[in-house]
Amino acid sequence: MSTPVDEVLLRTLAPRVLGVLVRRGADFAAAEDAVQDALVEAVRAWPADPPRDAQAWLITVAWRRFLDATRSEASRRRREAAVDAEPAAGPAPSADDTLHLYFLCAHPSLTPASAVALTLRAVGGLTTRQIAAAYLVPEATMAQRISRAKRTVAGVRLDQPGDVATVLRVLYLVFNEGYSGDVDLAAEAIRLTRQLAAVVDHPEVSGLLALMLLHHARRAARTTPDGALVPLAEQDRSRWDTPLIREGVDLLQAALSRDRLGEYQAQAAIAALHADAPTAAETDWLQVVEWYDELLRLTDSPVVRLNRAVAVGEADGPHAGLAALADVDPSLPRHTAASAYLRERAGDVVVAAGLYAEAARTAASTAERDHLLHQAARLHAGPR
Repeated sequence: MSTPVDEVLLRTLAPRVLGVLVRRGADFAAAEDAVQDALVEAVRAWPADPPRDAQAWLITVAWRRFLDATRSEASRRRREAAVDAEPAAGPAPSADDTLHLYFLCAHPSLTPASAVALTLRAVGGLTTRQIAAAYLVPEATMAQRISRAKRTVAGVRLDQPGDVATVLRVLYLVFNEGYSGDVDLAAEAIRLTRQLAAVVDHPEVSGLLALMLLHHARRAARTTPDGALVPLAEQDRSRWDTPLIREGVDLLQAALSRDRLGEYQAQAAIAALHADAPTAAETDWLQVVEWYDELLRLTDSPVVRLNRAVAVGEADGPHAGLAALADVDPSLPRHTAASAYLRERAGDVVVAAGLYAEAARTAASTAERDHLLHQAARLHAGPR
């Protein structure tokens, strides 16, 4: 009787195997192709004959595929010693290898889109088809993007410390894509960040993981069964994932205790305040504003200024929020929607209705557009 292949195990082992091949001297692009071939072979062979040591099996097969693909008359002379003394296929240390791959895939020479795609392929172990489906682009387009990325980093050595901040930014981008196609990118980002946290002792890694968990905990309550958006204030908090919230808060507290505040810790602190409130009305908005002030000090981001203005509107009243919003670039996405919300709270219903309708025209998604149009229609209809 055959045993189904554990896809999560394959995704976990893929970067370790790739790291071993690169450390042995294999070119990154060729090594990555060899690892993909080994994964395909594992899916074919393992159900009938599962290996005792899955990682060692993959290393052996991938290394042989790499040698087969590169063994020409010229390369045979260069690699003769490596071929004759092929390393034993036993357990190999992989933490450093995997960490190097994170840094390589988030190399500054890559565009954010390419870094995300390469990370999902090389570190996440996803197929090109899965990544393309998740980003709603043709598979051929994604294949070209990944190939260009691999060529870009082909000559990059793995002997220098990487930039943790760049790696975290890539994982943050993956998480924000959420769910589409047959790959849950939010869950994948959490898995990869957990993996990174296991090999990097850095408070911002813990901060990002905490932020992801705290946001992911609210996922089930964010939409109705038919896909309509449910604003935070209206969510059924009994549907929030309490264990995830607890884990996120514990990670955050441990990170903050190290007194090396970063933007992900500050964002996680805001998310934790929302998670801690039994109801929207009981949210500690004064503390939320204080954390936005810290976040502004760290990033000076226009998006943070926008979100802070809404929080000020909750803490000090809608007119204070509108005054804070006046300092934010009006061309910023969701600026009009924030203005509509604050205008409605200030009692300017007619203006708010028009702003909701205007915001709907530039909404980032169908669900967001429908929500804004519903808000406009609700105000136009008046009280019932």
